Amino acid sequence: MQKSKSKFIAQSLISPLLIIYLAVVLRLLPHPPNVAPIAAIALFGGAYLNKKYALIVPIVAMFISDLFLGFHESVFMVYFSFLIIGLIGIWLSKHKNPILVVSATLFSSLLFFILTNFNYWYATTLYPKTFSGLLASYWYALPFFRNSIIGDLLYVGLFFGSYELAVRLMKKPAAARS
Repeated sequence: MQKSKSKFIAQSLISPLLIIYLAVVLRLLPHPPNVAPIAAIALFGGAYLNKKYALIVPIVAMFISDLFLGFHESVFMVYFSFLIIGLIGIWLSKHKNPILVVSATLFSSLLFFILTNFNYWYATTLYPKTFSGLLASYWYALPFFRNSIIGDLLYVGLFFGSYELAVRLMKKPAAARS
């Protein structure tokens, strides 16, 4: 009973609006390219938020911040990638353990890299529409991929770790906490 009560209290503290606000602020603050919280929020939202918010929170956060940062020709694939990552988070909600969370994070980073760079190759004129042009689009995006992995692991660790720590702290009796 105590476990489900503490999880309920912790989940009620997670506000989709607060998460959106945090994501927008973090995207607007100066940061290295692709070190952003959106993929982590998509995974976290899928794993912990009410399912009606799980997929919409990262998209709304992206859209609001893109109003300030600008839209580009690959925006729909970027948003689509975050929807898929949110679905991975929903799957993760029933399979949470540290190894699967890290694996889902790395898989999400790879998925984002593959989908968005394929789309960038396909939708722009920067690279020739050949196999070598496709390989070049991936090759030149490797520094961004490295940053995505760093950012995703950092933010997933922060979000999942903070939540699980809060749940564990709520399980302890009040006398043990003081």
